[in-house]
Amino acid sequence: MKLTTREIAVFAMLGAVMYASKIIMEFAPNIHLIGVFIIAFTVVYRSKALYPIYIYVLLTGMFGGFASWWYAYLYIWTVLWGAVMLLPKTMPKGIRPFVYMTVCAAHGFLYGTLYAPMQALLYGMSFSKMIAWIIAGLPWDFLHGVSNFFCGILIVPIISALRLAQRTMEENR
Repeated sequence: MKLTTREIAVFAMLGAVMYASKIIMEFAPNIHLIGVFIIAFTVVYRSKALYPIYIYVLLTGMFGGFASWWYAYLYIWTVLWGAVMLLPKTMPKGIRPFVYMTVCAAHGFLYGTLYAPMQALLYGMSFSKMIAWIIAGLPWDFLHGVSNFFCGILIVPIISALRLAQRTMEENR
């Protein structure tokens, strides 16, 4: 995955946009655009989408602290990226928004479950304590999933904007 100078700059900006969106949305717990951006970036940039994702993860650690809550970020966003990579590249145009919104919502609903193994590992939780931790977080996961679904309406417009920007850059080379 060799990158051009232009791609390095674009991916750095996209990672920074992800981080800025997280900061802007911190007033609303579990409501954010990170999943939206990850899906859009993955659809457009495929495997190279990992660059802005991990720039976001790095920025989050640098500004929020590389504390125990951060370690799950090393894999939790990659799960969403992997799910999108498994989607067919050519879906009927009419179902794309619903599929993307549903995948975004599923990641939100499963966030606590995906996060739990790292919590259990770091804090020495037994399996039953980990399950209790997941159950205790279900209301927040519900909010996360529902908000991801509705925020997901932005995915297709972001994909269109990224593709337009990419075409424009290629024409101006």
